[in-house]
Amino acid sequence: MKTITRNFDKVSDPLGETLYHLRLNGSLYCRSVLTAPWGMKIPSFDGKMMFHIVISGSCWLQVEKEKPVKLDRGSMVLVPHGLGHTIFSEPKASLVDLFDIPVEKVSPRYEVIRTGGDGELTELTCCVFGFDHVTGRHLIDQLPQIMVLDGMGLESDEWLQSTLRFIALESRILKPGGDTIITHLADILVIQAIRKWINSAPEANEGWFAALRDKQVGKALTAIHREPERHWTVDSLAKEVAMSRSAFSAKFSQMVGNSVKRYLTKLRMQIARNNIEKHSTSLTVIAEQLGY
Repeated sequence: MKTITRNFDKVSDPLGETLYHLRLNGSLYCRSVLTAPWGMKIPSFDGKMMFHIVISGSCWLQVEKEKPVKLDRGSMVLVPHGLGHTIFSEPKASLVDLFDIPVEKVSPRYEVIRTGGDGELTELTCCVFGFDHVTGRHLIDQLPQIMVLDGMGLESDEWLQSTLRFIALESRILKPGGDTIITHLADILVIQAIRKWINSAPEANEGWFAALRDKQVGKALTAIHREPERHWTVDSLAKEVAMSRSAFSAKFSQMVGNSVKRYLTKLRMQIARNNIEKHSTSLTVIAEQLGY
């Protein structure tokens, strides 16, 4: 069997490479069967992301003191920073804490909840998950509080409609392997939601995202992300992107908001923290792995 590898040396797309490194993990999925009037208060999940897909019916979602957002059938909303939020059938509906709602465990990673009165039905597929790669975490830090994917009636988004329908079907019947299928589909949906925001939001043309798109600074960031353990200096990175030391240093700091040294140090500390939390690696080994 031939092994397929991705050769990034031939790829000049720093933003695409960053999305490639975005890996979801520790996912917990929930099918929510809700009958009006209903309201759920969802707590914050530090270091996690959440999304909700409206399978049928409609609802409202509000993050902290932001204006409520109406979600219709086929909408997907991503809460990138795991902030606490509320979901409800109507603005005046009473709210129940999520953990106070009875749960039907279908598998270790999949559950069903039911709540509400005897009114109109709304069904959601919800997910809480983490993400592995440090560069992916940095990307998540740049995203807004909520991201809504709707307008699914567009012909260009037919694949997205099909994916949502498939998730809805799998969440209802959950055949063997269904939670694995939903997990992989969720990876695609989350990345597509981020791509759509990057391509349409004015904020995505500023700061770190703009730096990734820049010919010279983007190439330098990619080099740092690929080999954070390498002894990078302003001189070596300037040579890597064919710029003078002074011009590169000024441009990097202006676009990224940090000097090369500070950016590299912060990235290395994030990698170190990740290794300690997930692998219990000793500080000596981590220091050697990161070039100290």
